[in-house]
Amino acid sequence: MGRLVHFEIHVSDMERAKDFYRKVFGWSFQDWSEYAGMPYFGAVTGEDDELGINGALMQRQGPPPETNQALNGFACTMGVESYDVTEAKILENGGKVAMPKYALPGMAWQGYYIDTEGNVFGIHQPDKNAK
Repeated sequence: MGRLVHFEIHVSDMERAKDFYRKVFGWSFQDWSEYAGMPYFGAVTGEDDELGINGALMQRQGPPPETNQALNGFACTMGVESYDVTEAKILENGGKVAMPKYALPGMAWQGYYIDTEGNVFGIHQPDKNAK
């Protein structure tokens, strides 16, 4: 055992965060606040027969990360069909570039962004021709 089965993204503004992840990645949300005892929304990231995991947005319990501070935690990376289309959605919906698109030669395109809540995340488009 030890396989990752769930993730939590800490957010300051729940509605803004839900809107961002819904518009950029197509996620849907289920209100689990009653069980968690705080604002907590399960994130459904895809169909059950697709590779990947579901997670949650939870109310941040302290200050958000400071701009340009080193990453202190896990960075989630989402697989995407089109890097450029996804990047445009991220930027249109209030996200910012943390590390621009780069090639993982012979494997994929990769890059990192900052969501509306100050969290770093990655996007990854498989492409054997990346260089």
